[in-house]
Amino acid sequence: MAQEKKLVTIIVNGSPHEWPKDDITYAQVVTFDVPDYAQHPEITYSVKYKNGHGDKPEGTLSLGGSVKVKDGMSFSVSPTGQS
Repeated sequence: MAQEKKLVTIIVNGSPHEWPKDDITYAQVVTFDVPDYAQHPEITYSVKYKNGHGDKPEGTLSLGGSVKVKDGMSFSVSPTGQS
């Protein structure tokens, strides 16, 4: 029997989202804020986070990167204006 992953609540641009307690990728964070992100890969976003784990409590998530999530972690997603 598969063990259920514990869900944590993360905040993306002020909106709470449930996420399995594990890593989250840049694309997954952006998709919470921009549901059609996958259809527009030419648009790049700046993804910053805070309230993360002790060794990296805040930082920037880059395209292709991922970060370990924890309950109450906050992400801000904004278009960078690059095309």
